[in-house]
Amino acid sequence: MSAVEKLLRGNTAWARATNEADPNFLPGLAEKQQPQVLWIGCADSRVPETTITGSRPGDIFVHRNIANQFQPKDINALSVLEYAIDFLHVKHVVLVGHSNCGGAAACLAAAIRESNADGPTTESIPKDAPLDLWLAPLTKLARSLGPVDMSRDGALNLLIETNVKHQVDQICKSKTIVEAWRKEKDVTVYGWVYDLATGIIQDLGISRSRETWPGLPG
Repeated sequence: MSAVEKLLRGNTAWARATNEADPNFLPGLAEKQQPQVLWIGCADSRVPETTITGSRPGDIFVHRNIANQFQPKDINALSVLEYAIDFLHVKHVVLVGHSNCGGAAACLAAAIRESNADGPTTESIPKDAPLDLWLAPLTKLARSLGPVDMSRDGALNLLIETNVKHQVDQICKSKTIVEAWRKEKDVTVYGWVYDLATGIIQDLGISRSRETWPGLPG
């Protein structure tokens, strides 16, 4: 059985079991979605948001990309955020990084290659390749950490957490969130890190709301 055939067979089994357990669930879900959470995370196959949070279809609105970025000019991420806040009325936005992130590791490696400071993030691809262009801001963030004098694992963990904090700030500065807070909408932005080895999500304690975000313009 191929990997794709396995997916289709698994889907059939899941749909049958779901309908047997609750015949009204999927028909009701087909009518509308009312998620309370927007999850912005990494595209890594080991971090399936619904599975690791014990959630069901319809619980989480999702945007995923390489290294869980929220870049100010990324119209994809901006449109997802706008739709979630303005049309689905989501109240919780979680930015989720994870341990052993390959994207973060590549950016860290680029940052510590002193002789190649202006070179590509990923040595095996051209500097103008889509993946390298996408990771460039994270490489810049890695370089901003200064000299790396700790173990590689420690440095990677530091970058992963710093990246989450930076992306939370980026979300909070977005037009959608600023306007939501100006309108006194109850929206909170969170920063989490998922540990692949333990399956546990760590809340970094950097949640931002209308009352706690210092950057909200008057």
